[in-house]
Amino acid sequence: MPSIGPMELVVVLIIALIVLGPKKLPDAGRALGDGIRQFKGSITGEQAASPAALPEPEPEPATTTVAAEEPVILTRAPSVR
Repeated sequence: MPSIGPMELVVVLIIALIVLGPKKLPDAGRALGDGIRQFKGSITGEQAASPAALPEPEPEPATTTVAAEEPVILTRAPSVR
């Protein structure tokens, strides 16, 4: 069975860029990846968690303090003649 070489991948990516355009190409790649992930999960019988379903980590409390800065008064720069 022949394998896909780097030139074939470049040709496929160029055709995809021409057909979909640069604005829709990332969305198409993301949808393709999600579809492949769901397909593999259905074959193996596993339930893959999507990134949106994962719980967000709790933010750590801030341990550093920021000192207040003195206000800076801007004056007009001297004119150059």
